[in-house]
Amino acid sequence: MKRISRITTLALGLTLAAAGAQAACIVEYKAKRDNPLELFYGTAQVGGDCSTADASARLQKKLAKDGLTLLKVLSIRKE
Repeated sequence: MKRISRITTLALGLTLAAAGAQAACIVEYKAKRDNPLELFYGTAQVGGDCSTADASARLQKKLAKDGLTLLKVLSIRKE
């Protein structure tokens, strides 16, 4: 019974570690839309690496789908 408990604990630990590696980043940003000029402040969840360059690139693609232009990334944090 102890052996099953240890195996279960190990499997749960590995599952949680893998989930942590796949954690998303929350990006706080400022963006704009032209004609007429509209300014936006918001947060968005983006996947991948939480480095500034990677998160900014992913956010730009996400905002472009809504016709927005990224002006500035204010902060990045892991979820």
